[in-house]
Amino acid sequence: MDPKEIAAIEAVAADYIEGWYNGDVARMDRALHDDLAKRIMVYDEGSGSHEFRVVTKERMVEMTASGGGEEPDPTFEVTVDDISGEIATARTVSPEYIDYLQLVKTPDGWKIANVLFRNR
Repeated sequence: MDPKEIAAIEAVAADYIEGWYNGDVARMDRALHDDLAKRIMVYDEGSGSHEFRVVTKERMVEMTASGGGEEPDPTFEVTVDDISGEIATARTVSPEYIDYLQLVKTPDGWKIANVLFRNR
């Protein structure tokens, strides 16, 4: 993997995590693709079913503007798992979440297109 591409993906992941924890809308907006689909599997006690809760880019930016996470200086890890042409996968481990990121390279740089995450 190209070290420059790895560094670029790590920078996008840092915008995503630090943007969230610092309530920095500009960083969050910069990190996310307009068609983001962020999902978490949740258990519905009433029905006993498991369902995806989906968060769009618009909602993610809105939640970030409302204050985001609760740790102003988060310690987090980013691991770039694979880069194949214009797509890539990475993982982030932050104080609250483990995120599996799928990224796409656009004319504006790498953007997070899909996230599957869980609480730690």
